[in-house]
Parts: sequence; structure tokens; C-alpha cells
Amino acid sequence: MVVQDSMDPGDPRRGVLLEPFIHQVGGHMSMMKYDEHTVCKPLVSQEQRFYESLPSAMKQFTPQYKGTISVHLQKDSRGHLSLIANPLKENRGPYDAVSPDPAVSIWQKLKQTTSSSTDHALVQWNHGQLKHTIQDSCPSKALLRTEFHFRADVASFREDANGNQAEKKSFNPWGLHCHRVHLTRMYSEYQENKLHRFLLLENVVSKYKYPCILDLKMGTRQHGDDASEEKKARHIKKCEQSTSASLGVRICGMQVYQADTQHFLCKDKYYGRKLSVDGFRQALYQFLHNGTCLQTAFLQPILSQLEELLSVIKTQSSYRFYSSSLLIIYEGQDPPERTPRSCLPKTNCTSPRAPRQVDVRMIDFAHTTFKGSQCTKTAYDGPDPGYIFGLENLIRILRDIAEGK
Repeated sequence: MVVQDSMDPGDPRRGVLLEPFIHQVGGHMSMMKYDEHTVCKPLVSQEQRFYESLPSAMKQFTPQYKGTISVHLQKDSRGHLSLIANPLKENRGPYDAVSPDPAVSIWQKLKQTTSSSTDHALVQWNHGQLKHTIQDSCPSKALLRTEFHFRADVASFREDANGNQAEKKSFNPWGLHCHRVHLTRMYSEYQENKLHRFLLLENVVSKYKYPCILDLKMGTRQHGDDASEEKKARHIKKCEQSTSASLGVRICGMQVYQADTQHFLCKDKYYGRKLSVDGFRQALYQFLHNGTCLQTAFLQPILSQLEELLSVIKTQSSYRFYSSSLLIIYEGQDPPERTPRSCLPKTNCTSPRAPRQVDVRMIDFAHTTFKGSQCTKTAYDGPDPGYIFGLENLIRILRDIAEGK
């Protein structure tokens, strides 16, 4: 599927100004907001092929694929960089598709970004509402912190330079970091009007006001079939030193709405890598805790979806979801009529009404391989054992929490 119309991709006046996706909790590539219900990310051919051949049984557990768009970089008179998107026209180009693993290039650029003033000059959007923002002279050192907070009231307003009201947003610090690095990389490597292809995907948190999001790296193996020996060794070491090896799952990021402070509590991938098995259990408990009480009403809906996903994965022969993630999402704040009158710190938040809606979604398929895929170098039989191992352990731990263990 390709989005098309008669717009000129070279005319920014007709394009869509992309904004950073304020609720990105993990990953390397910057997720951008296209509209209220759509996000976009740099196109990786292997991921596009996955979405275009997606088994029908898996569609309820993945974001809806909405096609591709062309994107180019634009700098204004103040030196601020913007990404402008236009529906993709056939026979336009040349386009740039990113390599399946841009992480090495991204981190090389990150290490070269040593001036915080330069860093801010690359970003057009306001970041002033971060409680703990990335302010160190070296961003890579700032990200060694494992806990951040950002304000949950993401729709306040301010006046822009022309006196007009403009929306002022708070950003998950990890997503803001990815956006800065991505713009830095594009600005240093490509000409201003060079066209890039992005994937359009469903914004799976658009229906939530205060989305609590857990990003889990699934499986016991994270490197793709195309990985170099150096990269393979690096990923094997990360798995061995984390819960990926022992549980088949590790935390890559999360944000949890805290009812007592009205901020999101955020954890990044560095936090997740250091967790022991017991630490992983405690982190899952924290993901379901709003700072006042444990949100037990979400446990059964989450477990039901995970068990259904497990059944689906067990039927997908030849698929290997290397380096993919699983998102667990729930609404962080009840409507007033559902909020308990009192909720002591160690009590559970329950509601006599129907359980609130949750979402379980698989994402990030740049290294997914399956029979018939053009990039398949190794033929696999049966379902993905590492992914199944991780799902089964995740379900078991959540059941223990539900039973009060």
C-alpha cells in the first residue's frame, strides 16, 4: 500500500510538519507523529515486507500498516530543523531507506554531539516541561540515569514568537533523545531536501489520555541473520547479562502515570538491562502501580490478551521475531466516577464496572524473518521458541502478581 495524491513532495507548504511522538518509551529510531491516529518511522525494507505479508491472525496484535510517505529535512531562518512529510508519488526519488540496523551510526553521531546548545538548535519543539530533561553537555552520559519524570498534562498552551497560541508538550525523555539524535544524523549526512521513505503505522496509544506503556524486548536472541560477527557477539553478551537469557524477555522502557504527582514515571533500556529476575518481577509490579495503589483491574485483561497472543505465535511456523518488542498499554487515569474514594498505599485499585481496556501489540520487525521473505538466509521450522519462552514467563509472573504472590 502506498499513499498517493497530486501534492509535490518538494513543496513544504503542502506537506505535514512531523512532530516527535511524545510517548515513545524505547527503541533507537525516532517515532514521529503524522496525525492524531498515525505515527511514522524510517522505512526498513524487511519490516515493510513483514507488514505487507502479515498473517491475518496476527493483525490484532500489531499496529495497522498504512503505507509509506516521503519525508525531507527543512531548516528555517533561525536554524531550527523540521521534518516535512508528503504522500509518496510513484517514480519520485531517489529515496533513502535506512539500513536494518542504524544503531551504530546513531550512537557514533550521538558521541559527536558534545554541545547542548547545538543539540537544542536542532529541535524546533518546546521541551521546557521536562522535570528531568537531558541537560548534560554529553547526552550519552545523561542517559545513564535510569529514572525520569515528565508532566502528564501534555496539552497546555503558550504563545509563539508571533503571538499566536501554540501547544506546549511534554515528552518522554527517551523519545526526545531519539528525536534529537535522528535529526543530528540526518542533518550531518544528507542534503536538506533529500527525500526519505517512512512507514505509516497506527498510533496504538491515540485512544488513551494517560497511556501507561511497557516496552518489552522479546526472545532469547536479539541479533538478526544478517548480523556481523561483532554485532552478534555484542547482542549475545547483552542477552546473557540480562533477563533475556533467563526469562526470554527484558524491559526496554516504560512510562507509568503517577496519580499522586500527575507525572509519568519513566524507565529506560539501561534500567531494564540491569534487572535480575526478581528485579524484573518488581518492575512489572511497578508498571501496574500508580503511585497510590496497584491497578489490579488491568491484570486479567492483560493476561487474556497475552494468552491469546501466545496461541497465535504457536501457529506461526518459520517466523523468528528477532529484536522485536511487545507493548503492553493501559489507561493511567480513570474517569472521576471510577476513581475509588480512598486508596491506601498498599491497597488495590478495583472498580465494580467492566475492566478498563488494555492493548497488547507487537512492534519493530526490522529483523523478523519468515519463509518466503526475500532476505531469509536461514530456513526455520516451527514457531519461534525464544519468543514463546518469553511470553510464557511473562504470563507466569503476571499471574503471580494477580494472585498476590
